[in-house]
Amino acid sequence: MSKMTELEKHRRYLTEALKASLEDDREVPVGAIVVRKGEIIARAHNERETDAHDPFGHAEMLAMRQAAKMLGTRHLRDCTLYVTLEPCPMCAGAMMLAELEACYFAAFDPRQGCCGSVYDLTQDPAFPRHVPTAGGLMEHQAEEALQSFFAQKRTGAPQEGTPAQVCEKE
Repeated sequence: MSKMTELEKHRRYLTEALKASLEDDREVPVGAIVVRKGEIIARAHNERETDAHDPFGHAEMLAMRQAAKMLGTRHLRDCTLYVTLEPCPMCAGAMMLAELEACYFAAFDPRQGCCGSVYDLTQDPAFPRHVPTAGGLMEHQAEEALQSFFAQKRTGAPQEGTPAQVCEKE
């Protein structure tokens, strides 16, 4: 596969993760998908704040859980995770335990990101398994959705549209 084809593939999957992030406008817009052999096998968005009240309801965790259930195994060795925001320590640790093949994310998280920003847990030599990660592709779209969401939360009024409307402009 050529580099352009790889780039197009990653953009396609991150676009799907971005769509998932916008499925519930009451939640912080983070979405994740799991891909296996070119097929999306799991899709999730954050479910921490609303009806679920789940401290572990991160999009990455939910998508990996769905994929494991669908495959009938906790080993996701031939699966790739695409997520709109750099995984936190919990999600990065879960990625290693699930033995993911790779993770691609859009926006970096300078506060809690553990795939290179604050820390690189997925590459720490203290652990027996590592997950290759890459971030920054479609970063602007993911950041716009997050900024719009939090601006709306602070003021109570939409700032240049809802997160979904901001992403539709891109």
